[in-house]
Amino acid sequence: MVRDGFVYSFALLLLGLFAAYWGGLAWGAPAWFLAAFVLYFFRDPERLVPSGEVVVSPADGKVVDVRQVELDGRKAWKVSIFLSLFDVHVNRAPLSGTIRGLRYQPGRFLMAFRPEASVENEQNTVTIEGDRVTVTFKQIAGILARRIVFRKKIGDRVECGERVGLIKFGSRVDVFLPPEVPPAVVVGDRVRGGTSILARLQT
Repeated sequence: MVRDGFVYSFALLLLGLFAAYWGGLAWGAPAWFLAAFVLYFFRDPERLVPSGEVVVSPADGKVVDVRQVELDGRKAWKVSIFLSLFDVHVNRAPLSGTIRGLRYQPGRFLMAFRPEASVENEQNTVTIEGDRVTVTFKQIAGILARRIVFRKKIGDRVECGERVGLIKFGSRVDVFLPPEVPPAVVVGDRVRGGTSILARLQT
């Protein structure tokens, strides 16, 4: 469980108690229901990270876009993952390596499944340099999200599948792979952070 979940749930439980005290149990029930949902939303299950030279999904959700794009003037594969309110929102490192880039960009809060959200929404861009390839991913806020959490800094070493951050409530993650590393997923696939393989490195 992410610590934030306990904080929000405790506040909602107190709100429910006050409402129940002044208006009866029926008045407290909505707050208690929300407290239970918040605990569910901020769950943080353990994951079995696959072995081998792979790039794993940094987030749970549905693949909504796979295409070739330009990133900083270079060609790349982009894999976009939409996280609904019912998905785990803990983010994980897509590969082992060192964080070489970290850039926060304020922005709008469009629906995260819309393509323009990749450019216009609040986002945090992370670049990880692995032993063989460099992978970039973006934590992108959605219409309900107002806070992106990233717990690492430039120069930190991360391991494949390691917890690195969180996007609160509905959101999106874009992963950018080198052009020589084609995605192993297609639009419509469901992926799980730290477990699902997005791409395999060529031998």
